[in-house]
Amino acid sequence: MALFDIDAGQIFYDERGSGDPPLVFVHGLACAHEDWHSQIDCFAPSHRVVSLDLRGHGLSVDCSSGFDIVSFGADVAALISELALPPVLLVGHSMGCRVVLECARVAPERVAGLVLLDGSRVAGKSADAARRATLGTIQATGYEAFFQRFFTQMFTAASDAETRDAIVTRAGRLPKDVVFELMPEMAVWDTDNAESALRSVKVPVTVLQSTYLNKNRERVSLQAGESSPWLELVKELVPHADIAILPGVGHFAMLEAADDVNRHIETALASLAGG
Repeated sequence: MALFDIDAGQIFYDERGSGDPPLVFVHGLACAHEDWHSQIDCFAPSHRVVSLDLRGHGLSVDCSSGFDIVSFGADVAALISELALPPVLLVGHSMGCRVVLECARVAPERVAGLVLLDGSRVAGKSADAARRATLGTIQATGYEAFFQRFFTQMFTAASDAETRDAIVTRAGRLPKDVVFELMPEMAVWDTDNAESALRSVKVPVTVLQSTYLNKNRERVSLQAGESSPWLELVKELVPHADIAILPGVGHFAMLEAADDVNRHIETALASLAGG
């Protein structure tokens, strides 16, 4: 476990194992590196595995600015460079899907493949409209109530209650200044950059989807054979993507369906090795 200097603080990261290609795991909004513990335990015996806390999150410290997808993507690319990793399999969850796509866009030479776990897109007619709409939703609902609802709906009735409560509680600890900058900037990136980032992907891509956001921005579990606007966008812009549905679980599939997620990551690794 170590800290990596960035322009506005220090990024926490954990590095384990050895073996190529390395895997780099990127968490979602108001989450942290430990969400990947099942994947780290699975792959560290045979691969070099890096997980990190994005600026403003987890054990990263003294981060004062740059709470946006472009900065996050640059941070991940800089960490890969700092660790002198060969091209990596980048694995992102939720907001982390945006981050790994941005990293692949700005540093394609650092990336051998992508795994996108339960991504989504929330775009407006313009960047300013997207920013205003997101801030308006948070302010109208109230900060605490917004985060309670936003994260509670990421789980199903069958989800482990202890895990759900721990993640909801942790999300509420994300500093307000981070939230009020980051969430609007996520919508801005979705509006201005998501399509170009997807179009630019030339490496193998695995998309694992367990939920989607409906028209009311409520998170709903996907069932086998179903699709979503996000998946249709991926199919259009990344026709070589390998898409799989993880039915019957919530948003945190790496915790709720760890074996299935690990199996798909193993398949992605095998494809990089020509297996």
